[in-house]
Amino acid sequence: MVDIVLANTGGVPIYEQIKAQLKAAILRGDLAEGAMLPSIRGLARDLQVSVITTTRAYSDLAAEGFITNVPGKGSYVLPRDSALVREQILREVEQHFADGVRQARLAGLTDAELHAVLDSLLSNPEEP
Repeated sequence: MVDIVLANTGGVPIYEQIKAQLKAAILRGDLAEGAMLPSIRGLARDLQVSVITTTRAYSDLAAEGFITNVPGKGSYVLPRDSALVREQILREVEQHFADGVRQARLAGLTDAELHAVLDSLLSNPEEP
């Protein structure tokens, strides 16, 4: 199982943190196809959060096609559809770019400066 680390600061809802960490583990292959996730109640107990919180995280992951919830049996990782995974990652990258452009505009960066930042990041793939 994946260790989930929650932060109460930063303004990101707890269910989003759980969802993001489980999704990342699935995309990395840390949670393989068919792997059983902890029960909703068990995860809530382990993380010391509400069952409503873990239910929301699991429901969102199911809606996005990452897991399936089998009543009375548990939640399982679905096979990764490469097109679905690519589309999901593309949406996330676009969101990060949009956030970056907004921040760049607030800082007064020009398009050329923004392109230079992106070019620099692309030429140094080791950099975060």
